[in-house]
Amino acid sequence: MTDPTKAQKIQKINGVRGMNDLLPADAAQWAHLEHVLRDLTRAYGYEYLRTPIVEATAVFQRGIGEVTDIVEKEMYSFEDRLNGEQLTLRPEGTAALVRSVIENNLLYEGPKRLWYTGPMFRHERPQRGRYRQFHQFGIEALGFAGPDIDAEIILMGQRLWDDLGLKGVRLEINSLGQAKERAEHRTALVAYFEKHKAQLDEDSQRRLFTNPLRILDSKNPAMQDLIETAPKLLDFLGQESLQHFEAVQALLKANNIPCRINPRLVRGLDYYNLTVFEWITDELGAQGTIAGGGRYDPLIERMGGKSAPACGWAMGMERVLELMKVSGSLPEAQAQCDVFVLHQGGETLTTALIIAERLRSAGIDTIMFCPPDGQLASFKSQMKKADASGAAYAVIIGPDELVKNEAQLKDLRTSGEQKAVALNNVVEAVIDAIVGATE
Repeated sequence: MTDPTKAQKIQKINGVRGMNDLLPADAAQWAHLEHVLRDLTRAYGYEYLRTPIVEATAVFQRGIGEVTDIVEKEMYSFEDRLNGEQLTLRPEGTAALVRSVIENNLLYEGPKRLWYTGPMFRHERPQRGRYRQFHQFGIEALGFAGPDIDAEIILMGQRLWDDLGLKGVRLEINSLGQAKERAEHRTALVAYFEKHKAQLDEDSQRRLFTNPLRILDSKNPAMQDLIETAPKLLDFLGQESLQHFEAVQALLKANNIPCRINPRLVRGLDYYNLTVFEWITDELGAQGTIAGGGRYDPLIERMGGKSAPACGWAMGMERVLELMKVSGSLPEAQAQCDVFVLHQGGETLTTALIIAERLRSAGIDTIMFCPPDGQLASFKSQMKKADASGAAYAVIIGPDELVKNEAQLKDLRTSGEQKAVALNNVVEAVIDAIVGATE
């Protein structure tokens, strides 16, 4: 009689669309990028802060702004079944970081330079460089009011692109001024777009009275001429805002950082004021912005903290890796190990495991052959595995070697030389070989 559970084919379960696995073949590229980012933050004196993936929904409603694409359309929000609390998978890092800074009173002793990294979540249509789960790196400088910190964080970005070997990344900047200046501009903007309401798409008509500044950020080709002739915020800036913006530009110029003023650059979040900026590339199609940020002085007070200035920027790590691929600056695949240990089971297996542990204790990355089906493989078959691992050396322990209390040490990458070494001297012999190869 046929077992009904075996008669039915078990359907496989796939991952959620737009939320991707990190496979071993790509892990080295991510590790390289993360290593460069850690070196960058250390060079500028930024400290690491990690927030939870899940936050109260109010963190983003208040921090990002309720009339934004992220809050209106893209957040993964749900009700906690135990207590009815409204929770959200974080869609970006700044609001959550500011919540942590306020809650833990981190500005009590003075300004802070902080950085974060981790997965973010937005419910949007997956496309190249844009995913529902994506990874963000960001830096935030809190408690600094001057244009010098604006320039510093931009210089950090430029140094990062240089360190990663990226080409064709350009900087665009703008100033959003202060609240009063934006209010005057908003009045002029609403009046202008009201006269041309028939030319606005559905999304822009919806934003006309709630967040008209975002209309300037529209990518609708049919509206570009209309947006181009709209009132420009720069024309409404007062003396202090202009001086701040000009000082930032002067500091960038002094450091040979070219930039283009883009009066339509507004960013997508409500918390920005004064300096805003983006790094743009033409190499990734429609997803041209790889990083962006600016000053957000009102946010800390808006989130319930004591008023303090702040600025920062964030980048999508997947987009940067994609650009590294296009630029040809991704590192070559790394070897899995330094040494591959071969054996023939029984006592040779026991000895091989002891030798492998000694090598690891000496800081030498080591893989010992383990048969996937439990059946011992020939040395020829094992040697193919050793070669595929990228190991520089193989340590071979067979019955003949064990009788002599020896192992064979074989150079897999350069000379192909093979020599016998005493078991007690294997670690020293491998170290000597590695050192000799680097001299």
